[in-house]
Amino acid sequence: MSKKEKKIKIEDGNETFENEDVTLENGVEEPEVSVVEDEETEEENTEDNTEKDPLEAALDENAKLRDQLLRTIAEFENYKKRTLKEKAELILNGGEKTITAVLPVLDDFERAIADQTEDPKAIKEGMELIFHKFVKTLEGLGVKKIETEDADFNVDFHEAIAMVPGVGDDKKGKVIDCVQTGYTLNDKVIRHAKVAVGQ
Repeated sequence: MSKKEKKIKIEDGNETFENEDVTLENGVEEPEVSVVEDEETEEENTEDNTEKDPLEAALDENAKLRDQLLRTIAEFENYKKRTLKEKAELILNGGEKTITAVLPVLDDFERAIADQTEDPKAIKEGMELIFHKFVKTLEGLGVKKIETEDADFNVDFHEAIAMVPGVGDDKKGKVIDCVQTGYTLNDKVIRHAKVAVGQ
């Protein structure tokens, strides 16, 4: 028989009983009793505490998406307002570059008019100089003259206002005379050349 010492305290109201020695029969020791909690159950409880309620998670996601949508709408409205403002400014001040380039030619005209010379040759030379300066200014802005001399008639550039018969086979379908000069702006026709075409 083995003997195991164990102190047992029993409280009942005011009385306390203590038993110092406990003898086990048949030589079997008293098994140790321990409480082992299920680890999986504890982990599940922890996860349940950290995970949000599906409804709450959906509401949070909905709030985030709503905020993102409102911000996007606000940005788009600001973009529209800015674009309209820039367009209005472009319409009002779009010709500023052109006017600035043409002003020196206007200055030349003012000087020519203020000149008191009566020499026809000098006046003609002055006008030719101003004309060539004006043409160069327009070319700098992308404006070019449509060439019509000995050119084949082309509906993309020419507008036929007259047909000239009996000009010979070599002149058929060709520009005979230019009544009004045509111009292109950056390779786009802004005015067709009015021409007479051989028939």
